[in-house]
Amino acid sequence: MTNALRIGIAGLGTVGTGVLDILAVHGDLIAARAGRPVRLTAVSARSQSKPRGSHNLSNLEWHNDPVELAKSAGIDVFVELIGGHTGAAKGAVEAAIGAGKHVITANKALLAHHGVALARAAEAKGLALNFEAAVAGGIPVIKALREGLVGNAPKRVFGIMNGTCNYILTKMGEDGRGFADVLKEAQELGYAEDDPTFDVGGFDTAHKLAVLTSLAFGTEVNLGAIKIEGIEKVALADIRNAAELGYKIKLLGVAVNYESGIEQRVHPTLIKRGSPVSETDDVFNAIVVKGDFVGDLVLEGRGAGRHPTASAVLSDIVDIARGNIRPTFGIPAASLKKYKDSSPRAHEGGFYVALDLHDKPGAVAAIATILAAAKISIESIVQRGKTDASAPRATAQFILITHDTLESSLQAAMTKIERDGHVAGPPRVIRIERF
Repeated sequence: MTNALRIGIAGLGTVGTGVLDILAVHGDLIAARAGRPVRLTAVSARSQSKPRGSHNLSNLEWHNDPVELAKSAGIDVFVELIGGHTGAAKGAVEAAIGAGKHVITANKALLAHHGVALARAAEAKGLALNFEAAVAGGIPVIKALREGLVGNAPKRVFGIMNGTCNYILTKMGEDGRGFADVLKEAQELGYAEDDPTFDVGGFDTAHKLAVLTSLAFGTEVNLGAIKIEGIEKVALADIRNAAELGYKIKLLGVAVNYESGIEQRVHPTLIKRGSPVSETDDVFNAIVVKGDFVGDLVLEGRGAGRHPTASAVLSDIVDIARGNIRPTFGIPAASLKKYKDSSPRAHEGGFYVALDLHDKPGAVAAIATILAAAKISIESIVQRGKTDASAPRATAQFILITHDTLESSLQAAMTKIERDGHVAGPPRVIRIERF
């Protein structure tokens, strides 16, 4: 075998120690597949004394500053597992590229904010900037888009990209518990952070979607163009209603390439039961790529975790060891198209609407009149009994599924319904995707 590929890792948390685990177990197998030994020679982390399982790091070059590690003459590849799109992570990746080192990162935020600039810098020096671990953990969606589907021009990419949200929505449906209760459990199990906003607010999914959009459509990354809605407002009643109507609710990231431009959105979505995405539960992810020649490609698996994500890092390492250096986003960064937003295009689709109607004569008829005037046709209706018949302002739940309609028309109708005093609170509206 030829000379060893020397690796430096910045960040020895969950994923970093997962890489150590895999190298310890499969070092010989990885060397055989790479065509050369892969050796960890240097590391950087916040604490040198922190126990890291059975791994002995005393023979490694230690750097307190990840930027110094990135510039070290003792490494060929810099692996960034710090996280965040500013500060040490960004500075270290820029330093590594400046020093002529190949870079591997699991940092979707860094790519969503600075990916194009970093790709241009790396490609100008003939360096790899690999990031299989940044999206969907152990699922090889980056390699699929960058290499496996080069004969296709995908028109749509969508899927479940955040295991925390998927776990919460799954458990709400299975156990009949509310959002706050399941979120607390997810935090206790380590699936959700103490501050879960990044996950449940849809921002983590948005970062991943921005990267996939660039890969799929050959356009510059544009995180700011994504319309983002999290799962905080999904009620247990919505989960139950969806199930009764034959749907599940999932948080989806959706990117569509129209002739008029690109649409990117993250939001809770009703999906018909029986589809691969609707049946992906718990902490699993599922991503669908609609290729013009290959058709629908569904990739499902563990989207996070120590070893699945570390496995993706190792796949990037082996590519570099083999000399498989590809443009970061599938085509040279200098050739990426300017992002064109389809925002002037009116979004059209089906919608789930839940209304808490005041129990008074004519309320249902008034709702029907407003919807008819907006040219919104109804596919199905479920009407519940009164919440409390003895209460002075009793309400009855009124659930409807619309046929495809313009989102602008639906929102205008909902505003009129709420303004006219027919409902006890704001209507709850969730998109329906009919894939």
